[in-house]
Amino acid sequence: MRAVEDGEEYVHVRIRDPDAFDTIRTPDWASMAADSVHEGSEVRTGKLKGSDEWCIESVLIVKPVDVDTAVEQASRIVQKIEG
Repeated sequence: MRAVEDGEEYVHVRIRDPDAFDTIRTPDWASMAADSVHEGSEVRTGKLKGSDEWCIESVLIVKPVDVDTAVEQASRIVQKIEG
C-alpha cells in the first residue's frame, strides 16, 4: 500500500502511484469483485505508462469502516483480482 486517505464516503487505499498510469478507470467487473469482499467498494485500474499492462491503482472501501479494516479489505480485494 502506498497511501491511505480517509474521505467522507470511502477510505481510499492507493496500491500504486497514480502518476505511473496513462489511463485510470473503474471497471464494472473489478467493482463486482470488490463488492464480493466489502459491499459497495470500488476498484480503480490503470494502464501503465509505456505498456499494455493494466493493474490495480487503488481500492475505495465504502464507509463506515475504520482505516485498519479498510487496508485489510483492500488487500483481500487485490489478492482476489491479481491472485
